[in-house]
Amino acid sequence: MKIADISEFYSPKSGGVRTYVEEKFRAAERNGHSLTVIAPGSEDRMERRGAGQLIWVKSPQLPFDANYHMFIKKAPVWRILDRLKPDIVEGSSPWRGGWIAGTWPGSAPRALFMHADPVAVYPQMMLGRYLSPEKIDALFGWFWRYLCRLNDHFNMCIVAGQWLASRFSKHGLKNMHAVPFGIESERFSPVHRSDSLRRQMLAQCGLGPEAFLVATIGRHHPEKRVEMLIDAVMQAQRSRQIGLFIIGDGLFHARICRKAAQAKHVHVAGQVDDRELLAGMMASTDALLHGSTSETFGFVVAEALVSGTPVIVPRSGGAGELASPQWAETYRPGSASDAANAVLRLATRARASLAERANEAGLRLGSMEQHFERLFALYASMEKV
Repeated sequence: MKIADISEFYSPKSGGVRTYVEEKFRAAERNGHSLTVIAPGSEDRMERRGAGQLIWVKSPQLPFDANYHMFIKKAPVWRILDRLKPDIVEGSSPWRGGWIAGTWPGSAPRALFMHADPVAVYPQMMLGRYLSPEKIDALFGWFWRYLCRLNDHFNMCIVAGQWLASRFSKHGLKNMHAVPFGIESERFSPVHRSDSLRRQMLAQCGLGPEAFLVATIGRHHPEKRVEMLIDAVMQAQRSRQIGLFIIGDGLFHARICRKAAQAKHVHVAGQVDDRELLAGMMASTDALLHGSTSETFGFVVAEALVSGTPVIVPRSGGAGELASPQWAETYRPGSASDAANAVLRLATRARASLAERANEAGLRLGSMEQHFERLFALYASMEKV
């Protein structure tokens, strides 16, 4: 199969999207498919990715984040599709990139891959203190109608979690398919837990090895609620010694650094691109603290579980779907005080048993290889229709 992916949010610093796309290139090659990813960038150029290719289309920067660009003109992308003559076209954005993929005049079947819940990313995050999720959904009925119009241009809509497939179906989207993500269990594992690395991380937080170490990992964007997590740890510190180790970069990085500088025992490590070091840090922390409710799957939460690291997550979204009392504590989304209580509850529990159950749960999620095998099989069935 020749697959063309119009990937609007791929960039060299796009975190989970970049990780997913790079693995997709490797999986396509293993399974004998040709993958072309078309992404907006600073210039027109092509990069080889094994047997596949990444084609950048010169596009303007996003006004609020210089790490990303945005598609404007459809003609350059359509010319690439005309030349490629793909068997399957995938649109992985509900914005301009999705419309470019969905309205291309070619005859190839196409799939809309929704990697996030747009209403949860911003409206529910910003208005959640004042309105219930149901009222926010009703207020954004115009957006659900917009998304249904986009959905009409595709043969199917794919998400990574059954909870989101059900949610989108409830709001009128059709032909939903859940293809759960998996994890790199060969990379993330409890065997990478290191007492010396844990001591180093706590020392960077200004604490000794007797303290409780929590880490948060991800893009520094509003929906990740990192500032709220800092507030939660500051509240929990009134009861015991807790260090917060923050990994990531992004739009709100400077704000997060300023807030962390005013807090005790909070260290901002920045972006960690070394995946082996990241796996060691993940396994060596006492718990992962997570703030977002907008992911379809919750990659970092799954990576924590397979690393044998207990998690503290909001009881909503893809992260909440991966939580169980056997290896997690949950809290009310957006509530620093409730998150602080969840941190303190987990800190009193026996980590060894939590770690064992977390690892078992993570391994049950399957691998990314299995995810892509299911995805490509779905595309093959669509190709034959």
